Amino acid sequence: MFDPNFTIRPRLLRTMREIGETLGVIRVSHLSDARLARLTHAARALSAHASTSIEGNPLPLTDVKRLLKQAPGQVRDTEREVLNYNRALEWVQEQVKAERFELNTATFETVQGMVVDGLMENPFDVGRIRQKPVVIRDPRAPDSTVFLPPDHGDVKGLCDDMFAYLRDHVGELDPVLLAGLFHKQAVIIHPFMDGNGRSTRLMTTGILGMTGLDVFPIFSFEEYYNRNVTRYFQMVGEQGDFYDLTGGADFSVWLEYFAEGILDELKRVQKTLPAQQPRLEPHHRLILEHLESHGSITQQEYGGISNRSLASRKNDFARLVELGLIRPVGGGRSIHYVLAE
Repeated sequence: MFDPNFTIRPRLLRTMREIGETLGVIRVSHLSDARLARLTHAARALSAHASTSIEGNPLPLTDVKRLLKQAPGQVRDTEREVLNYNRALEWVQEQVKAERFELNTATFETVQGMVVDGLMENPFDVGRIRQKPVVIRDPRAPDSTVFLPPDHGDVKGLCDDMFAYLRDHVGELDPVLLAGLFHKQAVIIHPFMDGNGRSTRLMTTGILGMTGLDVFPIFSFEEYYNRNVTRYFQMVGEQGDFYDLTGGADFSVWLEYFAEGILDELKRVQKTLPAQQPRLEPHHRLILEHLESHGSITQQEYGGISNRSLASRKNDFARLVELGLIRPVGGGRSIHYVLAE
């Protein structure tokens, strides 16, 4: 049975507390549907770029954004990797939203199947636990063996044990701890012939979402790893032989690093949010939501969506200008308002 070894030290406790505080700030931001959609699309592009870049994909973020927007019919393998990742990420998010994301080996296989679709020569390696032995080598020294994962005959049982542990501890362990334990153990097991890292990061996103990190659609923790790939591999991996890990791996240092990555990403998300909006009434938010969707608003347009008097409407605009949330453009009868930069 999977029984992870880890110690919750002060460093991890401090990070977890700050994660909770930052989540609280994000949750009270009252994002409009339009802004939420934009943030979600931006996060997906960042995730697709970062997670494939970790594995060596050379496409820059600007090309990834363009690719996801256009989705051409004929693509190179580097482009297919990105499109596959984005499709799998959308699927994971949909499953979590519909409360259908299941913690089991079959879900893991489904995700891997989408990740490597059209990229592997052997179709029996797509969406299926590996049936062959593998060796983890140092990319800088291809002849050297860094880690020997478990025999392929043991992989299914190890994955099933890992997911049984996760299911048993949903609601007992903090979502960050639960997702972090999965992430490292999945990398150690190395259950597939290819796509292990990308599939693991996608499953990690799903676990965070289903267990309580409800801002996960606008969240892209993969970028934290992509900034220092060498450190990520050193933290998440092990050296030697799987069967020599007496008592299993020690997850303590990894969990500290993993939690710091979650916090780093939440801080990034927080910076993308609009400034806090003190003492705003529903009619103020109505103006801001219209601006999020349409880009500008006039007195006449505001009158069409509100039953406020002309004098009240003028005061509403003046209040939002005073708060620095909107700014006027033009003058006289042609005056309209846009969101402040």
